[in-house]
Amino acid sequence: MKSYPTEIEQHMQRFYQTLSEKDRRRYAAIEALKLGYGGISDSCQLFDCDYRAVAHGIEDFHSETALQQLAIRQPGGGRKSACETIPDLDTIFLRVLAEHTAGSPMDETIKWTHLTRQEIATLLADAGVAVSVTVVDQLLEKHHFRKRKAVKTVATGAHDQRDAQFENSARLKADYHAAGNPILSMDVKKKSSSAISTVRGRSTPKKR
Repeated sequence: MKSYPTEIEQHMQRFYQTLSEKDRRRYAAIEALKLGYGGISDSCQLFDCDYRAVAHGIEDFHSETALQQLAIRQPGGGRKSACETIPDLDTIFLRVLAEHTAGSPMDETIKWTHLTRQEIATLLADAGVAVSVTVVDQLLEKHHFRKRKAVKTVATGAHDQRDAQFENSARLKADYHAAGNPILSMDVKKKSSSAISTVRGRSTPKKR
């Protein structure tokens, strides 16, 4: 291999690592052309890159279209996203989130889920679709979901029938759903928990 001084080669290698894919192959191609016969092999050894990448870089110099290309890859290059390649991904995603979706009673366009990205990815995997959290982000954005999670700064204590209440709600919801009846879920804790009504000059808690 025809070589430069060690210090110069180190500078060249460090510079090569800072470049984009397109600029790497072209820089390696320039060095290969400078070295002459056997230059491609020498350039591959110097930059630890693929022979075809250097050859591609040399081809770029003979194409005016390639030289004017601003994008790193040509249009249509690169792997297609999971949203385009996995059949029924949107349907499965919405079905997985159906039991974990809530919305604003004042704005029907606002909806959210309390699940984390990893929890959603796990549920999708259980449904037979293995995707990354990056794909989950794309799906959440595509279907206009917002991340929302209740935050409490003061503990309100525990109730010995708390789990039974949720289990009973889930049972009733399943029964009504199976019967084909509409289901309306409302969170009324925002104001009713502190509501006070005045009856005959005396303040008493509002009954629920």
